[in-house]
Amino acid sequence: MLTAERTNMWRGRYRLVADGREVAVWDPKWWRSGGDFVVDGRRFEVRAKGLGMSYRMIDDAGNEVALVEKPGRKHWTAQADGRVYEFRRSSLWGNQQEMLVGGVGVGSIRRTSPWKGNVEANLPGMPLPIQIFVVGVQIARWQSQQAAATSG
Repeated sequence: MLTAERTNMWRGRYRLVADGREVAVWDPKWWRSGGDFVVDGRRFEVRAKGLGMSYRMIDDAGNEVALVEKPGRKHWTAQADGRVYEFRRSSLWGNQQEMLVGGVGVGSIRRTSPWKGNVEANLPGMPLPIQIFVVGVQIARWQSQQAAATSG
């Protein structure tokens, strides 16, 4: 289980905890959707492309490590290490995403509180850096939606 706890209401940083230990801090971008994190001594950058229709995870050397496509849609995917992870938005409000294997739900990402913005993820079989990437993409999307709702 991976949890993301918001550390500062104004900044949007998240502390990521797996099995009771802090594994990374999600540091959002201010001028565009995405963020940065360091896990196991490796730094990664998450960049949105095409108005958030896809997100790329880039390592220190500038290599694309993973890709999320169509995260705002009902069905979306994450690709890494030659694998494709399928997801489905569970609710109309988008507070929960199901991880699917063969069309069957095996895991999930859910926002535990709309006010605090904390997130819980159970993503079996997915490497930790990719879990953080997928959770970070959802955080970035939820923050963009919240900013759009409050600005209009």
